Amino acid sequence: MKPTTLLFLTLAFWAPACSLIAQDKPTDKEQTDRETPTIGKLDPEMADAGTSADGVTQRDGIQWHDVTNWGVEGRILPDQPRERWFDRFPASAKGRVTDAVWNLSRDSAGMMVRFATDATTIQVHYKVTKGSLGMPHMPATGVSGIDLYARDPNGNLRWVNVVKPNQQEMKTIIAKDLALGFRQYVAYLPLYNGVEFLSIGVPLEARFDSLPPRENPIVFYGTSITHGACASRPGMVHTAILGRKFDMPVVNLGFSGNGRMDTAVGDFLTQLDAAVYVIDCLPNMDADAVSQKCVPLVHQIRAAKPETPIVLVEDRRNTNSWITPARDAHHDRNHKALQEAFNRLQDEGVERLFYIDGDSLYGDDSEGATDGSHASDLGFMRQAEVFEPVLRKALEAN
Repeated sequence: MKPTTLLFLTLAFWAPACSLIAQDKPTDKEQTDRETPTIGKLDPEMADAGTSADGVTQRDGIQWHDVTNWGVEGRILPDQPRERWFDRFPASAKGRVTDAVWNLSRDSAGMMVRFATDATTIQVHYKVTKGSLGMPHMPATGVSGIDLYARDPNGNLRWVNVVKPNQQEMKTIIAKDLALGFRQYVAYLPLYNGVEFLSIGVPLEARFDSLPPRENPIVFYGTSITHGACASRPGMVHTAILGRKFDMPVVNLGFSGNGRMDTAVGDFLTQLDAAVYVIDCLPNMDADAVSQKCVPLVHQIRAAKPETPIVLVEDRRNTNSWITPARDAHHDRNHKALQEAFNRLQDEGVERLFYIDGDSLYGDDSEGATDGSHASDLGFMRQAEVFEPVLRKALEAN
């Protein structure tokens, strides 16, 4: 055999093998995925793998339940069309509220899904809309995480675990080695990110009951603080804490930097069958704006909802305002403007109107915020404690 023929046959034999070896070499991204085995990418065939009539998908020993099949709390006017299923506002809000409010309304702040299971392992599979998973002053667990709670034997909702997101799409075990028993769970959705899809996964042999959204929520309209800045995880916002305290559904209409008592937002507030309205917009307003906009917003709500209690909340004081006189004076002016609006409304005979003082919302030791303005978990817990007795009176009046 000629040497050239031998060389040709050798190359013909080894070329496919070399090609296979090259294909088997993992990319850097694939290697990272292999090093984090509890997190995976959506299998494009998953939607076609054993999907039942009620939308449950069975794959690799797991039954996956798409939460859009039974709904989440905190998603207002669910029967109206939406641009994206997990938007807080329906599509009709686009062009009616400001562009900033519309864009912020696409975050899933305050949304919560309820279910019951006897599974000892629970998984979640979801994708957020924005690649920025955290912020300089707020962790990814709060911005983009899923936060799981369960009812204990006394009926109280207690924390279980939170997803620590490191990519937009997460498929991971959120809880394992759970105590035996059939119990209710709630999962809070990301605060400062939107959601494209969310499924809950449990073993095939486990019982799983979806729990539909409850009605007559406490409705909060506010600023970045209401939106959730800067909770370490979604269940630690004061709106969520109060939802657990009262065991009631909550609607969180917090819009970072854009909670300004707008009548365009009021048009959607008045479409809700609320148990109580909480108006907490002063951190995004000055005294002149409060004087101009508070009374008209209350009139707007009261005209549509004559009996529903309304709670007005003073501006919290920045935790360093004790040493920044200009900021402290700003809070003083805001508080005075809201007090004058409240007094005017009372003089007009507006009933079922309640008021929350802002001086102690974060406590009095300067430790309740992350950056002076936005609440830490401690600040959110303290806010909830101040809100609770006033909300209790408001709910009793309803």
